[in-house]
Amino acid sequence: MKIRIIAAIVVIAAVAAGAFLYLRTGGETANELTLHGNVNIRQVELAFNASGRISRIEVREGDAVKAGQLLARLDTERLRLALQQAEAQTAAQQETVKRLEAGSRPEEIRQARAQRDAARVSMEDAENFYRRQKSLVERNFISYQQADTARFALDKARAQWQAANEAARLAELGPRREDVAAARATLAAYEAAAAQLRRDLADGELHAPSDGIIDKRILEVGDMASPQKAVFTLALTEPLWVRVWLPETQLGRVPVGARATIRTDSHPGKDYPGWIGHVSPSAEFTPKSVETADIRSSLVYQTRVYACAGAGELRQGMPATVTIALDQAPPAETPPCPETAPAR
Repeated sequence: MKIRIIAAIVVIAAVAAGAFLYLRTGGETANELTLHGNVNIRQVELAFNASGRISRIEVREGDAVKAGQLLARLDTERLRLALQQAEAQTAAQQETVKRLEAGSRPEEIRQARAQRDAARVSMEDAENFYRRQKSLVERNFISYQQADTARFALDKARAQWQAANEAARLAELGPRREDVAAARATLAAYEAAAAQLRRDLADGELHAPSDGIIDKRILEVGDMASPQKAVFTLALTEPLWVRVWLPETQLGRVPVGARATIRTDSHPGKDYPGWIGHVSPSAEFTPKSVETADIRSSLVYQTRVYACAGAGELRQGMPATVTIALDQAPPAETPPCPETAPAR
């Protein structure tokens, strides 16, 4: 009887010791490594690239958004009116540049030549009249004053002919190159001003940079926004990873790209496939929040285990258990699920 009792005690002690060792090692076997950590999700604080009063907000906390989706808008009425003015100035200057580049119209050249010919005829008529008046003065038929008046009229006609001649030459030559260049420069300035206003209008809209879920809605309609004030906090749905600490003794048995299995207490019995996406090049000591005191002093390497699935179920900070088969074959060039490759 005593032998049976002693045997039972020995068996119970052996089972207890085995259970203790199992729990102490986290359920590891000779070819399997179990690590504990927490789910990590990248979060982005979204802010306008301009200052102004918020006029509309399109999403609420918890909404799933797509890359490029409009999230909020500023009051940009003044910018819109300023853009209309800049576009009108640009259109007017474009016509000015076209006119200068085209040069004088054929009708303008013919008009200038006709005015030159008319001035030449007037000059010839003034010359003939002056010669007649001069002849009459020499014969004392008229006064010198009348001859001087004819001479002054001739000088005026000659000046008018010279001016008309130069005007015709200018019409034939067209605008100066400097005038064309100045008009083009003015047009470029107007176009730049309009482009700047379009950019300011675009900055008055806040779009999602990538797919994700609105975690926090910080500002509301009517609030003053600026680049320094976040409007939303966006939780990125990809990539999802679990941050664990790989013991130094197992470092050579777990290569980057190795397959892993992720489990959480929130979804018992459900496995999420994953893979080792990153192992820190520098060692550290296990954080004090992980395991017992003797484990804390172990030399470990921070490791990211990317999840191939679990969007909507794996959440920020959720405790997770990662199981890795040791001594796996060298991983392929592409990861098990390329869509969860580390973001650069």
